[in-house]
This record gives sequence, C-alpha cells and structure tokens, in this order.
Amino acid sequence: QVQLVESGGGLVQAGGSLRLSCAASGRTFSSYAMGWFRQAPGPGKEREFVATIRWDGSTTTYADSVKGRFTISRDNAKNTVFLQMNRLKPEDTAVYYCAARRGMGIYISEYNYWGQGTQVTVSS
Repeated sequence: QVQLVESGGGLVQAGGSLRLSCAASGRTFSSYAMGWFRQAPGPGKEREFVATIRWDGSTTTYADSVKGRFTISRDNAKNTVFLQMNRLKPEDTAVYYCAARRGMGIYISEYNYWGQGTQVTVSS
C-alpha cells in the first residue's frame, strides 16, 4: 500500500516556474515507478499523462506538451517525487496528481495509487 500527498501548487504568471512534490508513505516506494498526471478545468477535460520516472530514476518519459519545460525526478531516500515546471503557460492550468505503479507506463489505468491532487493556475 502506498499513500501519496502532493504539494507545491499555486498561482503563477505565464513564463514562471513551480516545483511540485509528492510525498509517499510505505517502505516500498523505491520499487514503484511514479507518474504525474493533470486534469484541466471544464467539461469533457480528461485526466492526461504528464511525466513518469522509473523506480531507480534511470528512465523518464514526458508528454510532448511539456517536453523541454518540465522535469520529473525522485529522491528514494526521502520517498518523494518532484515535478519541476518551467516556462509555464496558461494551458498548463490543471489539478496535478501523482501516482504510483509497478513497472512503468503512461496509461492512467495502469496506476494503482493516486494522490488527492494539487491545483496549478497559470495566469496570462
């Protein structure tokens, strides 16, 4: 069992930066791949993949929309995964969720554990 708590969201101007953190409980955090997903406001907006990182940090994958601007990283000694977000755009506005799974992948259905989310709002 893994419990996840996100933090670090807030309001930022376009072009600014934020760093999200996701603290995990449980002794087996280092055995899980971790992912970040987001869900924008409005009807019909589905949760979408943002980034994922392998259990040992050796491999990362990003959505095309954030590639080159966002960086996912992890500190297994502190049971924490991070999402550094630079050059933010208004279209990055969303609730950001971290999630955990065995193996590695980009599909929501493959993730077993989810946090409650943290709001990121980017003003133009």
